[in-house]
Amino acid sequence: MGVEQGPMDGRLQEGAPAALYEQVKAFVHDKLRSGEWKPGDRIPSEAQLVGELGVSRMTVNRALRELSEQGKLVRLSGVGTFVAEAKPQSTLLMIANIADEIRARGHVYSCKVLRLAREAAPLEVAAALALPTGASVFHAICVHRENGVPVQLEDRFVNPAMVPDFIHQTFDDTMQPSAYLLRTVPAAEIEHIVDAAMPTPAEAELLEVAPTQPCLVLVRRTWSAGRAVTFVRFVHPASRYRLGSRFSTGSEHGTG
Repeated sequence: MGVEQGPMDGRLQEGAPAALYEQVKAFVHDKLRSGEWKPGDRIPSEAQLVGELGVSRMTVNRALRELSEQGKLVRLSGVGTFVAEAKPQSTLLMIANIADEIRARGHVYSCKVLRLAREAAPLEVAAALALPTGASVFHAICVHRENGVPVQLEDRFVNPAMVPDFIHQTFDDTMQPSAYLLRTVPAAEIEHIVDAAMPTPAEAELLEVAPTQPCLVLVRRTWSAGRAVTFVRFVHPASRYRLGSRFSTGSEHGTG
């Protein structure tokens, strides 16, 4: 196999500090940052990039593949490669209703409830809700979609003593568990913990992602009147969603 030759006209340079595929990625990033390539645009084909940049097709393919895995591009077999839409961001400092967030972007929200039942609390759930192991809890599992694409898997446990009618609700596109709980038992305390994790095979199937695609996992607990109300785990494909906040600290707080 011969050594890949860089272009002769000042395009990508062999022997530069970054590998050629990294230079291709930088080239794409520049197009995205400048706005020349906008979300939803189809970018030049691999063959066109090979001709424009003077590198091998294998190099271009690796660069585009890695950018797709990072959520910057979307590759559709037989159609082309497109600039990915900006990932929606959800706040960490308050309980946000994902349905409201999606609709505020002008997108279509839908919710599918996969489970709503009463069951015995396993050890982790009982500890999170300060209940005896095996105590009765409500368990809800939902998949939330934006424009038909799964963006959040919700796995929620609820303390029946705090929300006895939770099990009798009909959760759908118009009413979600979070919205119902906020309306019924406003949270006095909220705990949020975020981790990066690989999805389980079952989670990957429900989110319609590869088991190797990293996810952001938000674990939430809420309390009212000093008693735990809910313990919930939200799983988001990292390529489709992000979590963050902006808030005022007040002048008395430091900036560290």
